[in-house]
Amino acid sequence: MALKAGIVGLPNVGKSTLFNALTSAGAEAANYPFCTIDPNVGIVEVPDERLHILHELIETKKVIPAVVEIVDIAGLVRGASKGEGLGNKFLGNIRATDAILHVVRCFDDDDVEHVDGDVDPIRDIDTIETELLLADLESALKRQKRYSKLAKSGDKDAKLHHGVATRVVAALEAGIPVRTLEFSEDDWVSVVDAQLITAKKVLYICNVDEAAAATGNAYSEKVVAFAAEQGAGAVVLSGAIESEIAEMDDEEDRAMFLEELGLELSGLARMARGVYDLLGYQTYFTAGEKEIRAWTVKKGATAPQAAGVIHSDFERGFIKSETYSIPDLQEYKTEAGLKQAGKLRIEGKSYVVKDGDVMHFRFNV
Repeated sequence: MALKAGIVGLPNVGKSTLFNALTSAGAEAANYPFCTIDPNVGIVEVPDERLHILHELIETKKVIPAVVEIVDIAGLVRGASKGEGLGNKFLGNIRATDAILHVVRCFDDDDVEHVDGDVDPIRDIDTIETELLLADLESALKRQKRYSKLAKSGDKDAKLHHGVATRVVAALEAGIPVRTLEFSEDDWVSVVDAQLITAKKVLYICNVDEAAAATGNAYSEKVVAFAAEQGAGAVVLSGAIESEIAEMDDEEDRAMFLEELGLELSGLARMARGVYDLLGYQTYFTAGEKEIRAWTVKKGATAPQAAGVIHSDFERGFIKSETYSIPDLQEYKTEAGLKQAGKLRIEGKSYVVKDGDVMHFRFNV
């Protein structure tokens, strides 16, 4: 499964520049509002050093990393929830994502116009958040009205949906995003069904200038502190630097370039990991002669659920999983060595998958 994240933010904060750098998809980037007319979609590979380790020890035809699907959504402005700018169409595109990547301008540049005249990252965040709250409020009010009559008639499901909608409306009217509320398992099903934008988790992307890429600056510090207060994530990167990295074909050149800047990982790596952490996902691997592949699975998933990520038949007919760790493979070199050392474990249906597990599934349908 590919996680899907939507890049949002005010015009001219660097969304399309970052999108181009991360996906090489060629989305148009220009110094004027609304240059992005249709959402651009790209598939971003998630860098994972463990894939290289596996490939060094296991001969295979191809290596397939995990991916994140990135959707570049046009800049929102005040009034987007009421159709201003390109509002309604793009609010709909945000609803189709798993998480929101909110790009915030954290750099000064007289050559790049700011829609509000000056740089103020917290004000900019509030502008976008307000439009998303208003869009959700309109949707929640309609949902509340829709289930009102059925709820009065005693319909159990309608009562649930009406009750959740009423609670959501109260929160949104108070300026509280849905993601900060606590719901029971049944109530959360109703929230998901409502496709509320502010129910999605947010990773703030602080777009700084090149000089601040490694250390951040006063602007990004405000955003990081704000994100912590909101229970959200934050990543500091430079869109300009990511553009330079994207043009480098040689991995060693990229590594040297990052080292010179005082960075261990590219913005792509940190952003992808940020999305994984934000949504509570982890990676397990399958490895054989045909391919070595990284798979995305929720933390806490059982072995059958992990198998189901590959194919529903694998979960339905799950028998067992032959499982080992990459550190053990590094020590014993081969699966034969793992077996001999007793490090190739047989795990059943109740086994909870650990990040980095290498798994071979046995199933029968």
